[in-house]
Amino acid sequence: MPDLQERRLGRTEMRPQAVGMGGAWWGSGPESETINAIERAVELGINFFDTYPGEHEGRWGKALSGGKREKVYLQGKVSSAVSNERTSDHSAAKTRSSLEASLVALRTDYLDSVLIHGYDQPEQLEGPEAILDPLAPGNALDELIKMRDEGLLRHIGIGARNAEVINRATATGEIEIVLTYLEYSLLTQAAERDFFPQCRARDVGVLLASPHGMGLLTGEEPDSGEEQRKVPGEKPRAHAMWQWCRDRDVNIRHLAIQFCMAAPVDGIVLPGPATQRQLEEAYEAGTADIPEAIWADFKVEFGVGI
Repeated sequence: MPDLQERRLGRTEMRPQAVGMGGAWWGSGPESETINAIERAVELGINFFDTYPGEHEGRWGKALSGGKREKVYLQGKVSSAVSNERTSDHSAAKTRSSLEASLVALRTDYLDSVLIHGYDQPEQLEGPEAILDPLAPGNALDELIKMRDEGLLRHIGIGARNAEVINRATATGEIEIVLTYLEYSLLTQAAERDFFPQCRARDVGVLLASPHGMGLLTGEEPDSGEEQRKVPGEKPRAHAMWQWCRDRDVNIRHLAIQFCMAAPVDGIVLPGPATQRQLEEAYEAGTADIPEAIWADFKVEFGVGI
């Protein structure tokens, strides 16, 4: 079985395999399935794992026990929802308690990287709402710097889609990793224009999540359901790509993953499998041999390719 390529993740100098494993969708099935899939990922050489607070971190802790934790890069996030609004409490106290709880659940003394998550407001919040701004003095970023100095984490990053937020965060000089989703794929390359240049200039590593466009590029025929609401305006283009690949017996999952692997920035691709089968499909996509002629024809048809 072919190996995944190794990549440099910006100035962190972490060197994970080119395809990592996101944890957003784990937990819907039995615990044993999650643990088996994580163990399978380690067997395949996948060594960058992205977790989320409260999303069955205990399963990851069990799966990575017995010496496997030392074989991988383990990433966590800090985010605490405020009431029922789509906002997060990024105060120092919430940041510390969130990370400390993750460390216990994950059965580790430190995390290789921690992302500020749940903040995508471009404006600088002030007054009583300043608690929501992780970059404001005394909030999440400052607390993560303290915790890094204490040895509880090694690298600090941010997860966001908004380019202004990403560029503002990386300009602090403390953000070494950016996780973004739905901003770079076969369907859109907005990130290449909006924040890849700043990431390259600041030597920031980039994690490209949702390479399948929230389900539009998995190989299933795109529909107008939840995925379409999350990726407005992309269904006709996704359907045309799906039909083109189907007519030529080409696996669009392979194209979607490898296009992101070839992004002009230091980083890796971070699909979010929900089952062991989907995990193995992501690995297969990252190691598949795609003829240059396929990419050439695809680029002629859709204006995007490698």
